[in-house]
Amino acid sequence: MSPDLTAIGLELVLLGMGTVFAFLTLLVFVTSLMSRLIMRFSSVETLNPVPLTATGQPGPSPVILAAVATAVRRYRDGQTQ
Repeated sequence: MSPDLTAIGLELVLLGMGTVFAFLTLLVFVTSLMSRLIMRFSSVETLNPVPLTATGQPGPSPVILAAVATAVRRYRDGQTQ
């Protein structure tokens, strides 16, 4: 390999790494700007609060628990055959 080819390769590597670094830096700044804008103009209220169980702790509804229990039972029944 001639030194010219090595120098060209090194130049290409530095150009590529510089391009990636510039793009990632721009991405970080744009993302943080968007985050600030969203936090400034968004409302604080939550749209869908989690329902509380009888103990006052958040948890799944009885309908969801029944669906999960049915799915587990069907899965296990299919494993024994």
